[in-house]
Amino acid sequence: AVHPLWQSPLTIPGGTRQSPINIQWRDSVYDPFLKPLKISYDPTTCLHIWNNGYSFLVEFDDSADKSIIVGGPLENQYRLKQFHFHWGAINDWGSEHTVDSKFYPAELHLVHWNAVEYPSFEDAVMEGNGLAVIGVFLKLGARHEGLQTLVDALPAVRHK
Repeated sequence: AVHPLWQSPLTIPGGTRQSPINIQWRDSVYDPFLKPLKISYDPTTCLHIWNNGYSFLVEFDDSADKSIIVGGPLENQYRLKQFHFHWGAINDWGSEHTVDSKFYPAELHLVHWNAVEYPSFEDAVMEGNGLAVIGVFLKLGARHEGLQTLVDALPAVRHK
């Protein structure tokens, strides 16, 4: 199934490293040598929330190694730059990616950049090993206090 926003031939993305990705369980391979991904975030590095015209971003101070990820498949340490969400007009779809062609109501992307190899986020974006994005599928459910804090701040972010 193709995401509802990418139905026409002109809008269907191409390439081997291009979104959206349909994760297929039957093609997944367990790697017993893969190290755990270590996540260390400092909430004081959060700078601001801003509206980019089609979503909102929560941006972080990435001038030092205060909010980072390391390990897993990563060869270097990566700094948190921002996070954002993807969601749809209805709860049947909203995630950018799918699992076995199943959509989720929303998806969180935590965007990190390789500050070991590159001097800036802008430089890292252009490279194959420049970014590491953690995607989290979100389902409807019980109230989540951490997310509610963010939701409560959103009315103040009205204009691009």
